[in-house]
Amino acid sequence: MPGCVWRRAGRMLLTLCLMPALLHAQTSSSDRPVPILTGSVGYFTFVTAGQTELDAQVNPVLLLPLGDHWLVESRAEFEGAFVRAPAGGSFGGRVSKNLDYLQVDYIANPYVTVTTGRFLTPFGIFTERLYPIWIRSLQQDPLIYSLSTGSSDGMMLRGGFPVDAKAHLNYAVYVSAVSTGHNNLESDRNVGGRVGVFLPDPRVEVGVSWQKLLQDARSNAFGFYFAWQAQRLPLNMHGEYARSNQGSGYWVDGAYRLSQAPFWQWAMRRIEVAGRAEQFFGGQISSDEAQALGLPGASTREGEFGINYYLHDGLKAAASYGRQFSSEGNSNLWTVGIAYRFALPLGRAEQQ
Repeated sequence: MPGCVWRRAGRMLLTLCLMPALLHAQTSSSDRPVPILTGSVGYFTFVTAGQTELDAQVNPVLLLPLGDHWLVESRAEFEGAFVRAPAGGSFGGRVSKNLDYLQVDYIANPYVTVTTGRFLTPFGIFTERLYPIWIRSLQQDPLIYSLSTGSSDGMMLRGGFPVDAKAHLNYAVYVSAVSTGHNNLESDRNVGGRVGVFLPDPRVEVGVSWQKLLQDARSNAFGFYFAWQAQRLPLNMHGEYARSNQGSGYWVDGAYRLSQAPFWQWAMRRIEVAGRAEQFFGGQISSDEAQALGLPGASTREGEFGINYYLHDGLKAAASYGRQFSSEGNSNLWTVGIAYRFALPLGRAEQQ
């Protein structure tokens, strides 16, 4: 990597690590919660069909509790993507800045939370639960990522409650307004929601999502998801299906921690193996429109296998290989990099 790119990436990481971020403070009933600075920093090399991209990113999160019922939370994304010039020159690119969410939550009771502001659109589970680089098992985004991601500017109600001893229901409903004032703060006018059922005994959750666009084509989008965590094995599995006029598809992945290996446990317990199978089917838009939205330009199948090595809690090295099959051509996908999670209290807990 040329020296200028290292300097640009280094300056970005150094500057952005000092920015606020947050996480829910885990406190007892006798402690007053304090703001938390958290987030992730990562550097990755992506090689797609022979094209190398150097990616440096910082994702700060801020959680600011205000009393017992109010919470302000926000997450920003700063990412530098550098690629080599076509003529074989030095790497170059730009640093993108996005505000994923900036919201105010009012915790009305154990079953309802009212949210206003900019929030992650509750469609599927990848964006809300698996997106951070220190959580996801594979660093490549799913093929249908653009179908089930985004942010909305508006109002949301969410919560959960037990149906009986063997099932718990969770929900989120929202309405969003049009926002076009800034490229990084865009939002569509839509309405939608998500409903899920969690079964504690088998540790399985399944759910459905729906979204209605209230502008332009006034189209509908539907989705299905599942999550499973094995009881006797260090195994996690997730999957999603999404369908809209832009296309449809699915992904299924799993991650297995080698902590139960009968040999070399001191080393194997730090290793996690992961795999993903996925497919995308083209929609009612052109190939150029699909690629502009971050979707494949044609129907595509992909398989990927990866290994994560946890150097210690919050720091992991990642590597993966995938193969993509499409009518536009087949290609190899390589990824190698490192991700670090940080969490710092911005104050001291006070006794109430």
